Amino acid sequence: MAKNDAPAEKTSRLKQIRSAYQLTKKSDPRIGLVLAGIFLGVVAIFVVVGLIIGQPLVLIPLGVALGLLATTIIFGRRVEKAAYSQIEGQAGAAASALQTLRRGWNVTPAVAVTKNADIVHRVVGRPGIVLVGEGQASRVKNLLAAERKKHTRVAGGAPVIEIMAGQGEGEIDIRKLTKHVMKLPAALQPSEITDLLQRLKALDAVRPQVPMPKGPVPTSLKGARQAMKGR
Repeated sequence: MAKNDAPAEKTSRLKQIRSAYQLTKKSDPRIGLVLAGIFLGVVAIFVVVGLIIGQPLVLIPLGVALGLLATTIIFGRRVEKAAYSQIEGQAGAAASALQTLRRGWNVTPAVAVTKNADIVHRVVGRPGIVLVGEGQASRVKNLLAAERKKHTRVAGGAPVIEIMAGQGEGEIDIRKLTKHVMKLPAALQPSEITDLLQRLKALDAVRPQVPMPKGPVPTSLKGARQAMKGR
């Protein structure tokens, strides 16, 4: 079964990489030339050095390997930059960024939404409960404060942290949002997180279900990240 699954997994990965490339090319039309230039440049350096020292057969394969590595790294950065540029400023952009958090984080988008498209998302992990607001700052602060009170009642002493996503003063740019969350100091053990998630289920069960504001909430950021992880 594993052997049969391998070709399908490889095909899926190639599709993700192709999609990531097409996404990036929309905002970075020269991406193909840039990547080709980086690869050929690295290889050329090793070819020249190999010829000078008389060891081309040793250095050329090494140059190809390092050229591919350098190309992959630059491609990953360009893909991420293009993906962020597409979601920036859209309703749900913070949720799209937060959903790229790795294993060990529980992300619940839009635990609170207003008719003005102000949104609060929730992240649960070792730091405790992290409430992330996005929208018009003055309104979101009130929404965050209300959610903090609700979550504090069931937090059982776990920290409840508020973050405002955006580009204003005191706000965290969505490009830095996941790194900011991951750097928050740990306060809970895994068993405490499990217990906390159970208590939060009870809170979510009694709140009205409000859908995310309508509009293009892009998921390309997560797909782009997955494509580059597969490389």
